[in-house]
Amino acid sequence: MRLLVIEDEARIADFVRRGLESAGYAVDVAPDGAAAIELVHGAEYDLIVLDLMLPDIDGLDLLKKIRNRKTSPPVLILSARDAVDDRVRGLELGAYDYLV
Repeated sequence: MRLLVIEDEARIADFVRRGLESAGYAVDVAPDGAAAIELVHGAEYDLIVLDLMLPDIDGLDLLKKIRNRKTSPPVLILSARDAVDDRVRGLELGAYDYLV
């Protein structure tokens, strides 16, 4: 399985990547929305792990762009934003789950 982790904090991205790779997954990491869009258009992913607080685009806006593709992998939101409104909006926009 090939996964994409979209996370701007290098330490968190590395921690998640190493954990997933040790479980046998192939993992790409995007540090911002622009890199994520490029990777999503250039490869097929089985799952995307998405942080919402990115430096160049709000993660929920990025989720909309990912969901507008012809084929769209499942998206798991992993974020420090714990407001109920953010959770509801993320799920309404098509995230499979939202972890705080």
